Amino acid sequence: MKPHSLSDLDAFLAVARHRNFRRAARERGVSASTLSQAVRDLEEATGMRLLHRTTRSVTPTEAGQRLVDSLTPAMAAVTQALDGLDQYRGTAFGTLRLNVPGIVARVVLPDILGPFLAAHPGVRVEVEEENAFVDVFAAGFDAGVRYEEALAQDVVAVPMGPRVQRYLLAASPAHIAQHGLPQHPTDLLSRPCLRQSFPGGALLPWEFECDGEGVKLNPSGPLVASNSHLLTGAAMDGLGWIYTFAELLAPHIAAGELVEALPDWSLRFSGPYLYYSSRRHVPGPLRALVEWLRNR
Repeated sequence: MKPHSLSDLDAFLAVARHRNFRRAARERGVSASTLSQAVRDLEEATGMRLLHRTTRSVTPTEAGQRLVDSLTPAMAAVTQALDGLDQYRGTAFGTLRLNVPGIVARVVLPDILGPFLAAHPGVRVEVEEENAFVDVFAAGFDAGVRYEEALAQDVVAVPMGPRVQRYLLAASPAHIAQHGLPQHPTDLLSRPCLRQSFPGGALLPWEFECDGEGVKLNPSGPLVASNSHLLTGAAMDGLGWIYTFAELLAPHIAAGELVEALPDWSLRFSGPYLYYSSRRHVPGPLRALVEWLRNR
C-alpha cells in the first residue's frame, strides 16, 4: 500500500475519537462531507473498512481500532516535532553559517560579532573565510558577505561594517629613503610593487582616482602572494610598495613601520554587504543579525 497523507490519517483519528463526523468536522474547521471523503479515501487505500457507520453511531472496526492504537502515538510524535520548530520561529536561536572574504574576517567581523553574540546568547555563529566567488547557498551557508561589485542581482543585501573604505599605498621608510616617493600613480610602473593574488591566480589592477581622473595599473615586483600578512611584512622589510585596504596598513603607519604615499589618489569604495537569498522564511539567527545591523 502506498503511503497516505497525514491529513487523511488525522481526519480518520478525529472521527474515531469523536465517534461522530459532525463533531470532528467542527473541531477541524471543515465540512462533514470532507471528512467522510477523507475516510473513504483511506479505506480505499487500505482495502478494508475502518469505521462502522450507522445513522446513530460511528465506531471503529477491529482493523480501524488497531490503526487508531498505532496512529495515536505516532501522530502525537509528529505534532511534537512540529511544535519543536517554534523555538526557531521569531526567535534568535540556533546556528548561523557565514561565508566571508579575508578582509571582512579581519577588520569588520571583530567589531560586530562580540556585541551581537552578547545580545543573542542563543545564537552560534560559524564563519568560513573565502576569497573566491562561490555559490555560498549551494555550499550550505545561510548568508555571505561580499563587496558591491561581487553581489548577484537576485539577493537581499544589507550594509555591514564601514560604509566607506579605501585603499592605501605605502612603503617602508628605508625603501622611500633609497628610491624616493612617487609623484603620480604611473611612477609605480618603474618601482618594485608587491601584488596580491586571488583564487585562480588572478591579479586585480591597482586603481587610483583624483579629481575625476582615474588610473588603472598592473605594476610588477619581487613578490606576488595571496596572503596579506606576507605582503605587509615584505613591505615593512623594504621590498617594495603595497596597495591594499587602509585598515590593514594603518597600525603599521601609526607605528612608523610604513609611510603612506599619494593619499589624494586613494581609491574609495562602499563597504561590504551581508547578503542572503530570500526575504521569506529567514532563519531566526540570520533575521536577528539583519535586524541588529539595521538598528546599528
